[in-house]
Amino acid sequence: MKMMKTLLLLLLVAVANAKVFERCAWARTLKASGMDGYRGISLADWVCLTQHESHFNTRATNRNRDGSTDYGIFQINSKYWCRDGGVSRSNGCGINCSQLQTDDVTTAITCAKRVVRDPNGIRAWVAWRKYCQNRDLSSYLRGCRL
Repeated sequence: MKMMKTLLLLLLVAVANAKVFERCAWARTLKASGMDGYRGISLADWVCLTQHESHFNTRATNRNRDGSTDYGIFQINSKYWCRDGGVSRSNGCGINCSQLQTDDVTTAITCAKRVVRDPNGIRAWVAWRKYCQNRDLSSYLRGCRL
């Protein structure tokens, strides 16, 4: 029982330490990382995508029905892009999935760039197709000093 309490405490500390970006700060981070216009994808598209995937939370995870897991601020899937010891079929980004959940988002951004170089491009993210594609995304950057 004591071990269970210790594990729960460690889990709560990890969640409490998750970095959740403010929208404009995230937009500035993406812009500084060369994401504005990368492969023809606007900065507003990236902000919209990550708002709907993770609410700008670096520690976000989502378990999928196929046994794979989506990780980090971009919710990058373990089946194709990173290795987590689960159902990974390939490791397109050449990383452990835990590297997508750090407060240093450099690896997550590099992996997102790799995902969009794939033939599916940004359409690989269902949330982008559902919430961002063919929409006015100006509100995602409104009021931001970029």
